[in-house]
Amino acid sequence: MTAVSALGAAATLVASAFALCTGERWLRRRRPHEAAWTQALLMFALGSLAYWWAGAVGWNTANFRAFYLFGAILNVPYLAVGTIFLLRGRAAGRRVHLGVHLLAAFCAGAVLTAPTRAPIPPTGLPEGREVFGVGPRVMAAVGSGVGATVLIVGALWSAGGLIRGRRRTGGRGPRAADAGSGLSPVRLVVTNVAIAVGSLVLGAGGTFFTGSAQEVGFGILLVTGIVILFGGFLVTPPAVVEAPAPPPGLDAFAAELWTIAHAPVAPARPTD
Repeated sequence: MTAVSALGAAATLVASAFALCTGERWLRRRRPHEAAWTQALLMFALGSLAYWWAGAVGWNTANFRAFYLFGAILNVPYLAVGTIFLLRGRAAGRRVHLGVHLLAAFCAGAVLTAPTRAPIPPTGLPEGREVFGVGPRVMAAVGSGVGATVLIVGALWSAGGLIRGRRRTGGRGPRAADAGSGLSPVRLVVTNVAIAVGSLVLGAGGTFFTGSAQEVGFGILLVTGIVILFGGFLVTPPAVVEAPAPPPGLDAFAAELWTIAHAPVAPARPTD
């Protein structure tokens, strides 16, 4: 197994596990941001699978189109939809979600039917400008750029909201959380920062690598970014019972994380 196929396999497995976690939470609680995250992570897994495929047999038109569509255009906007649901509410989130669905269908048709400029080399990391015309490249730039901006700004804004909320409670948040779920608002700030950092790493792609190392370098950043995002997600386990109301002034994203942190855990069952 080559380094590229090994990195593609790792990214596919982590993204699939991540999607199963968010999907399970959505099935249990039916919260729309978790549905959007699940859709995004399934697309991320498909993009990683295309990269894995290329590492095993070489790049071709089919796996590059799948890689470009799911990895470069669609997955980040769907992650951003989850942030819109949390920051702006269900009504705004539904409108944005519908718009992203329509744009995704248009982009899929465009990428799957776009003519290629030249044969795709089987090795190395192909670039969009070498393969496609202007249309698909603009879709990738807008989708990844706008989506990443929403994701990063939303995560940092909510981290700031958590810090402000902790100050309003006189710094009692961490101890109260430790007595309940074992999770403090400080760790929730770390979660938000992990979302921002993971998004930046994923957006970097193979930018820091050149020549023959670019294809492997992209895979390293791919795995690193999804692991950071998944790690940040795992820091915030779902609340198992009703939690106290969060302090006033938090946006929905920060309030969601505050509620998770302050929910008391279910009592342990006695052993036989």
